[in-house]
Amino acid sequence: MSKNGWIEQPQVLCCGDLGFAPLQELLSKYGMEVVEVALGVEIPGSYWGTSEAGLLGNQLLVRADTPIHSALHEACHYICMDDVRRRDLDTDAGGAIIEENGVCYLQIVLADYLPPLMNRAQMWADMDAWGYTFRLGSAQAWFEQDADDAREWLVEHQLLDMELKPIWGIRH
Repeated sequence: MSKNGWIEQPQVLCCGDLGFAPLQELLSKYGMEVVEVALGVEIPGSYWGTSEAGLLGNQLLVRADTPIHSALHEACHYICMDDVRRRDLDTDAGGAIIEENGVCYLQIVLADYLPPLMNRAQMWADMDAWGYTFRLGSAQAWFEQDADDAREWLVEHQLLDMELKPIWGIRH
């Protein structure tokens, strides 16, 4: 907590740092629309509230203070969910643990497509700073040493190819 009693958020890269155009360009490959919400306005479709990204159908709702890791995480929920859940998507992406693992893995992979500020090393740092928890202690250790199930799931559902590069399609 800070001196004024507010809970201080960790320093992470936000949508305003990157700009909305690179995020829109990347996510349009998945049929998603990035919707900018004005600062100070509650983000519709946000599961966690505050500055966290929201999901409403194929729309990813973000503000300038929305962390990039949150934007990509919610976008990856959209990408990784099946058509039935996607059809009624409003705020809560749901999904099984293996899908959540796939979401985390894919958000790290997609970070490399938002240069120059964002890449997987920055994503690992931001995920750790924000408080994502992995049994090996860090996002990087999980990604490199403990994410076999997530990689296999993403390949099986044709979201990554055998070289672990995005296929640019959503799960059906």
